[in-house]
Amino acid sequence: MTVLLSVQGLSKTFGGLKAVSGVDLDVAEGEICSVIGPNGAGKTTLFNLISGVLPPSAGRLVFAGRDLREIRPWHFAGIGIGRTFQNLALFKHGTVAENMLTGRHVHLRSTVFDAVLHLGRTRREEIAARRRIEEIIEFLEIEHIRDAVVGTLSYGQQKRVELGRALASDPKLLLLDEMVSGMNREETEDIARFILDIRDQLGITILMIEHDMRIVMDISDRVHVLNFGEKIAGGTPDEVRSDPAVLEAYLGSKHGRAEPARGEAAAHVG
Repeated sequence: MTVLLSVQGLSKTFGGLKAVSGVDLDVAEGEICSVIGPNGAGKTTLFNLISGVLPPSAGRLVFAGRDLREIRPWHFAGIGIGRTFQNLALFKHGTVAENMLTGRHVHLRSTVFDAVLHLGRTRREEIAARRRIEEIIEFLEIEHIRDAVVGTLSYGQQKRVELGRALASDPKLLLLDEMVSGMNREETEDIARFILDIRDQLGITILMIEHDMRIVMDISDRVHVLNFGEKIAGGTPDEVRSDPAVLEAYLGSKHGRAEPARGEAAAHVG
């Protein structure tokens, strides 16, 4: 097993609040890993640390053998870390294809001088970028909306465009933040299928935050559980499903917190 991402003692403090506290986890190449936990457990903060949106207060992040403390955050996409956002990061007045093209900027090497003079490299890069975008559009089965303005699309279609924009950067590791939230059953099943195909056909490793426990348990190789900023469990879906600490976090704990509701949690985790 080759570890692609190693999170070592990662912490993030906001004033006196520890949003993430001493988290350790590994993601191996070719895995689909999930991060779960009750609301406020620190999942999105963890993703923001891994993707460079926030600097860590303590700990290390090692990606493909490189210490991310030595990499500028705006270079994370260029070294192979792609991400979707729970709140869609799309240009609503642009078309589907135009939005996806923004994900290719990390691979452009032409200078302003090249572009102004219409030199050959600029033209070649533009052709290659558009060819790659068409491949992703076909992969995600959205050819029929490629020229549609994103703001006119349904929420589920916009989620698929967000996924395509992230894929356009050709990531080695793809961070998926609540991809199926707000989707109906059919849309959720489609996204689950695409996640499996991204791993199996495109060879991209997946780390995802997800509240839909059916998807988590069905497609994850490993699951990591956070609660109050700390990792409380990790393992295969079967191991996590039966872990007493996980059941306590979801069904009610010594902290007096019961989130989500007891019946819902039992159906999802158990």
